[in-house]
Amino acid sequence: MDLKAPIFTTLGCRLNAYETEAMKDLAMRAGVSDAVIVNTCAVTAEAVRKARQEIRRLRRDHPTARIIVTGCAAQTEPETFARMAEVDLVIGNSEKMNPATWARLTPDLIGETEPMQVDDIMSVRETAGHLIDGFGTRSRAYVQVQNGCDHRCTFCIIPFGRGNSRSVPAGVVVDQIRRLVDKGFNEVVLTGVDLTSWGADLPAEPHLGELVLRILKLVPDLSRLRVSSIDSIEADEALMHAIATEPRLMPHLHLSLQAGDDMILKRMKRRHLRDDAIRFCEEARRMRPDMTFGADIIAGFPTETEAMFENSLKLVTECDLTWLHVFPYSPRKGTPAARMPAVDGNAIRDRAARLRSAGDAQVARHLAAQVGLTHPVLMENARMGRTAQFAEVIFEADQPEGQIVSGRITEVRGNQLLAQ
Repeated sequence: MDLKAPIFTTLGCRLNAYETEAMKDLAMRAGVSDAVIVNTCAVTAEAVRKARQEIRRLRRDHPTARIIVTGCAAQTEPETFARMAEVDLVIGNSEKMNPATWARLTPDLIGETEPMQVDDIMSVRETAGHLIDGFGTRSRAYVQVQNGCDHRCTFCIIPFGRGNSRSVPAGVVVDQIRRLVDKGFNEVVLTGVDLTSWGADLPAEPHLGELVLRILKLVPDLSRLRVSSIDSIEADEALMHAIATEPRLMPHLHLSLQAGDDMILKRMKRRHLRDDAIRFCEEARRMRPDMTFGADIIAGFPTETEAMFENSLKLVTECDLTWLHVFPYSPRKGTPAARMPAVDGNAIRDRAARLRSAGDAQVARHLAAQVGLTHPVLMENARMGRTAQFAEVIFEADQPEGQIVSGRITEVRGNQLLAQ
């Protein structure tokens, strides 16, 4: 009988995509075959619904393969997936990174495998043991430096899918980035669940900014370094120093803001108020005038009135946010927010649409301001690359993939810049 290589499907965040690459390596080493592995997301109820929909589609497409479900939704709702007729095995977020888990999935051990292997994620204390040498395009690699979260925002289920915060030691991170640069990567993105908590569990409790400065100092050939989503209230002094003084740290920060109204922020159990967000953005842009911001904002959080929502809407221009990720609120069972008075569904959808419209206007304004400027552009393929602020740039002629080229912006077409 011919055995087929396993098929992987990833839902959700960059960290999930990173871990899928690690699982591919673990599965290959263990000799796993004739299996479909679904790495799920639990950030919203809609994400769980999409996971179930994807599993049903995969069963139709692969009727004889074993379907294995893992990821955050499998960790937080294992019974939901175990009850699905299409699913053969559910494994948790810790188990999916354990070589022993994959060793038990070889064809000769199929009948001996427990159908649900999901332990208490809160008991996990070790740092990431599944480091791989990045993933992504030939130009950009993503490096996981942190996992889990110690905070308990009232809307968020992710700590129960990821566990408490754990950090990868700085030396391990630097060594990995050196290997990536040696392989030709020009840009590295640091990823994590709660990136600004990096270091709190390590000896001497270093901060994220110290890691950034150490990478830039010890890997001088790294052309570009990015940090993924950060909690602005936890931005440390060293990170602000790096923003002000390190041109290889890209001027693009994605902020976990969630709302712009103080009462809603308190009910979310966030650690900042609207003035804190505005002050951070003003300070970062003062230090780095070309800085752009993305942000996560939730529309229709429980108890949100129209006036409260207007405070979130105004924050888009007051912080001069460019790239918005808008989330219509959906209750997650087991979170405190799910027990709060809900906002009408139509109002939630309307507010989300208004936020997206405001975001579209900000993107258009940012792109229009680039016309006539010359940018260094990291090419993701022969014709498309990105500026330091992460705007897409299209070239008329082929460029060397993975390299940083100079492009003069000639016009805006949709949400892309055109260059020559």
